[in-house]
Order: sequence, then structure tokens, then C-alpha cells
Amino acid sequence: MKTTHQRLLGFDCTSSSRQQAADDIGRAIASKQQQRVLFLNAAKVTSQEVDYRSLLAPAERLYADGQSIVFAAKALGAPLPERVTGVDLMADLLGRASENRWRVYFLGSTDAVLSDVTKVLAERFPGAVIAGTQNGYFDSALDPEIVELVKAAKPDLLFIAMPSPRKEEWVIGHGFATGASVTMGIGGSLEVLTGRVARAPEIVQRLGLEWAWRIMQEPGRLWQRYAQSNLRFVWLVIKEATGRSRRHAGGPK
Repeated sequence: MKTTHQRLLGFDCTSSSRQQAADDIGRAIASKQQQRVLFLNAAKVTSQEVDYRSLLAPAERLYADGQSIVFAAKALGAPLPERVTGVDLMADLLGRASENRWRVYFLGSTDAVLSDVTKVLAERFPGAVIAGTQNGYFDSALDPEIVELVKAAKPDLLFIAMPSPRKEEWVIGHGFATGASVTMGIGGSLEVLTGRVARAPEIVQRLGLEWAWRIMQEPGRLWQRYAQSNLRFVWLVIKEATGRSRRHAGGPK
């Protein structure tokens, strides 16, 4: 099935359900077709420190991780089937890795978390082959060396568990060079997979209020950041909607 995209706030979002995403990525791995998979949320849309529009543009697949992206897409007349989160898609792909004995490499996070990941895979996804692991605490000057390390392991699926924008830079800049069929940025998903970090209740996720859940857990650090980014996101959506209405009416752009 051909991948389709929706142009949204300067980003080309992959129009796909979670099931379709797993199917498409599975086909890419089976055919050895290299793809780079990343995720979009409101914080990246509103970032004034990093030009995520340029950084994410080369990705073959860019899924709407944040429910706010799905809401905005519908409001702007470019609806997406559903939210596709990195942590959920990772779990789906690990299930398929177990069924197909794919070789999986984990790059990022800490040695302690990576140790727990190997235990979780042995219990939940026993057929998945761990091609290798490497913590994310290395200088960017060592990137070429790490690329060769990953390449030697011959992974089918490479998960990049680093914070943004380092994660996106690594997926775009080095994903193909590693030889992995699919390179996917997953951020802090390994902490969720191993039970170190609790996700918001499902109803909170569906309502697009995970940001509020996170604020309740770390109010001192997060409230101002989320307040600013959320307000800016709403303003950008309104601005885009107004611009589209004017263009549709034939008025000044």
C-alpha cells in the first residue's frame, strides 16, 4: 500500500492507523527497504530552538504521536486516521519481531534500562533476537564509530532511545548508514516498556491531556513549558485555519 501524507502546519504527516503503520513497517523490513520513522507532537511544532520542519522533512514516515496533532489535523480539514505513538508502535513491532525472529538493536537510554529491556524481551517477546545494545551516553564525535558497531550487528530494526533533537538527528543522519531496514526514534519509550515510567490512563490519552498528567507528576519543571507550548500551538492552528479560509475565499493571503 502506497504511503500517503497530510500537509499539516509545515510538516508532512503520514496518514496511517497504528495497524497500518505496523503492517507497512513490517513490509519494509521483509523487503529490506530502508526507512526512517519519527514522530510529531505539539512541542516540536512550536519549538523555537530547533527547526523541526527541516529536521523531520527527510523522514520516510512521520506519525502523529500527540493527540493534539490529530485534533489539529481534523480542525484544518486534513484528518489523520488516529494517533500513532512511538511507545505503542514499538510494542507492536516487537511483537512482530518475536514472530519473525527479526534482529533488533537498542541504541540510547542507560545501561540499567537496557539490561531491563533484555529481560522484558525474554519474557514478552521471546522470538525477537537482540542484535545489540548501546547506551546513549557518548559524544557525537563517536557517532561514526557507533554506526559501524550497529552495522556489524546487522539489525533489521534499530530503535533510537535518545531525547530530542539528538534522536531525530541520529535517525536522519545515520539511519541509512547503519544498514538497518528500519530506524525508529522512540525517545523515552524504553522506560515505559520496562515499567520505570507510568503512562497516563487511557482516557487521559484519548482526551489529549497527557501533558496535564505529566505536569501533575513534575509540576515544578513542566508547567511553564507546557503552558507556553500549548498556547503557541493553539495560536498556530488558528492562524493556519484563518489562512486557509482566506485562500479558499480568494482573499489576500
